[in-house]
Amino acid sequence: MTIQVHSTTPSLAPTRVARAGRLTRRLAALSCAVAAGWVLALPAQAQTWPERPITMVVPFAAGGPTDVVARMLAVPMSKSLGQSVIVENAVGAGGTIAAAKVARAPANGYTVFLHHMGMATAPALYKKLHFDPLQDFEYIGQVVDVPMTLLGRKDLPANNLQELLAYLKQNKDKVSLANAGLGAVSHLCGLLFTTQIGMDLTTIPYKGTGPAMNDLLGGQVDLLCDQTTQTVSFIKDGRVKVFGVTTPRRLALLPSVPTLDEQGLKGFEVKVWHGLYAPKGTPSQALQKLNEALRVALQDPMVTQRLVELSSEVPPMDKVTPEGLKTHLEAEIAKWGPIIRQSGIQAD
Repeated sequence: MTIQVHSTTPSLAPTRVARAGRLTRRLAALSCAVAAGWVLALPAQAQTWPERPITMVVPFAAGGPTDVVARMLAVPMSKSLGQSVIVENAVGAGGTIAAAKVARAPANGYTVFLHHMGMATAPALYKKLHFDPLQDFEYIGQVVDVPMTLLGRKDLPANNLQELLAYLKQNKDKVSLANAGLGAVSHLCGLLFTTQIGMDLTTIPYKGTGPAMNDLLGGQVDLLCDQTTQTVSFIKDGRVKVFGVTTPRRLALLPSVPTLDEQGLKGFEVKVWHGLYAPKGTPSQALQKLNEALRVALQDPMVTQRLVELSSEVPPMDKVTPEGLKTHLEAEIAKWGPIIRQSGIQAD
């Protein structure tokens, strides 16, 4: 019995050593595979995004203010991301066609959407929307704030806001207020103006700010509210009259032009803020890289200099975040919804 016991015990040791050796070799092989990228495919894929160009959809025509902002950002963002950012113009229905298109796009990070405050006004302005601004998108960050200016034709017999208001009281049935179309920012700015002064003026919608500005320059219309990206040069050349800016403070490029607020229209503020969005469900890794690229672009010296030339502003960096954009969008929906509904205007 003793011999049998001693004869079996030594046979167990080589077996355990062999098994331990095989396990060690397997673990070593697995470690090599992980290091080589043969496993854990999802994190590896996230690390390599983007692998192809990114499309930035703009809901307005090439050459317009929002398109200018998009193309200004595309170059520095491309450098940060290591892939081209291609601007695509998808025009129509006040930006709602482009918004619906992006909402249905693959949520893979290769489609983003640059839109202005129309994202906040669309729910009240349109009877039917094929997208929900608060549910169908991921937020990347707020982009650029562009002030507005209230302009008049060069030969309008008024030189400041008080003189303009007096003129309107006597001639309101004869005065025309141009805009770039139903739901355009120029339309909303004009709507806020007529609401605050308590007068209904004859509004004339155009297909874009370009034609509206041309008719103002030609004297065919009397008033127009438009963005500084379009108006500063005309104001400085004396080709139009300016009755005020729509920001709480005067603009550095137009220091002699008072705000509408300081002239008596208290609380009058319209900024054409822009936001960058992606389809709902876009991976968080892509959203993070897009936000980082946006923040870098907004601090690029060439971009900041160009924005100064256009009297535009970079928002505080705490707004150039997903949370900042979402909070601002919600506040703007709450601000403009009642104004639009009270006016009774609505698009199909």
